[in-house]
Amino acid sequence: MKLLPLAALLLVHAAQAQDASAVSSQINGMYPKLDAIYKDLHAHPEIAFQEERTAAKLAAEMRAIGFEVTEKVGKTGVVAIYKNGAGPTVLVRTELDGLPMEEKSGYAYASKAHALLDGKDTMVAHSCGHDVHMTAWLGAARALVALKSQWKGTLMFIGQPAEETVSGAKAMLDDGLFKRFPKPDYAFALHSWPLAYGTIGYNSGPVSSNSDAIEITFKGRGGHGSAPDKALDPIAIAARFVVDVQTVISREKDPKEFGVVTIGAINGGTVGNIIPDSVRVRGTIRSYSPEVRAKLLAGVRRVANASAAMADAPAPDVALIAGGAAIDNSDALVRRTEGVLKKAFGDANVARMPAMTASEDFSAYVNEGVPGMFFFTGVYDPKAVAEAARPGGKPIAFNHSPYYAPVPEPSIKTAAEAMTLAVMNVMGAAGAKP
Repeated sequence: MKLLPLAALLLVHAAQAQDASAVSSQINGMYPKLDAIYKDLHAHPEIAFQEERTAAKLAAEMRAIGFEVTEKVGKTGVVAIYKNGAGPTVLVRTELDGLPMEEKSGYAYASKAHALLDGKDTMVAHSCGHDVHMTAWLGAARALVALKSQWKGTLMFIGQPAEETVSGAKAMLDDGLFKRFPKPDYAFALHSWPLAYGTIGYNSGPVSSNSDAIEITFKGRGGHGSAPDKALDPIAIAARFVVDVQTVISREKDPKEFGVVTIGAINGGTVGNIIPDSVRVRGTIRSYSPEVRAKLLAGVRRVANASAAMADAPAPDVALIAGGAAIDNSDALVRRTEGVLKKAFGDANVARMPAMTASEDFSAYVNEGVPGMFFFTGVYDPKAVAEAARPGGKPIAFNHSPYYAPVPEPSIKTAAEAMTLAVMNVMGAAGAKP
């Protein structure tokens, strides 16, 4: 007998509730192991393209689960494949790298790791939550294999290097990711965010920004600080540029469109009474739309050249280096997934949110023609988040802060359960392409 639409809907809801319960049970059962893995990863971060220990640990864990693992894809990347009959291929990405900075979380398992970056010693920390992502990635992989009777297809779990330098996805693709391994039908990734733990945020369309790096060398003529007329001061030229470039944002960009130019480093000179020969300025450009991106790139270049011309100085060396493109979430995949997540975690805990202004290279996989969904999971005590939202409330640390300190449980559980359910939803009985 043909099912009525309401009856069919009730069956789907019942199946989703059963899936959510089974997934939650799996994650809860394995959590002690996940917690130990998380704290080990947190204490031993590695920077971009140096993630050898991290990659080896994830590779060993995935082999133990039953995946076929290939290492050193895109230098330090990991690709783990699990085949379970005919069905879609689903990519799940985690990042491997930490940040070149000191951690100040105060946790007993806080990182004390060091690395060499550009020949200089730096401390390293997982201050963006990649350790949370890796742990949830392992949890989802383990849960999916345990529940393999409920889905069909191929899991393609990848551990990507160098997300923080927005170059690891390209490195993996350049190394044949979608040629040596199956090209996926869907792609998922998640990111920890300063939301209340137990909550999930997402959206359709752009969910991150385009990013471009600014590398400018302003040229002058060195001399004595007491005789600036005998020199040509590149510090003054650079200072003019730093101020004037903001008019590209305030006077040239449509105020309704998102765009940011940030100068994060100025390097030049040695002591107070010497005018240097050159000054190096470094920064970033962020945008959502291609049109705004083009306008900002042209504006930064024009202002740099004009700043030098005003001082009758040589033209600067201007390098505007393309980074990650904005992630464009598939509306069909988002709509398909949000119902499952709402059913599992409750409508109040699963909601659409504005795009983040940071950048991410997960877009590289999506831009290869793979429908993708990138979503966010909370990591802080709900009371602390509520306090921070009040006027004058105590702020909570944002990603990349030395004080960024996710609460492991239940943050990792939520992330692992959400990713498992998202994947099962496109690989289960209704796993055919929409």
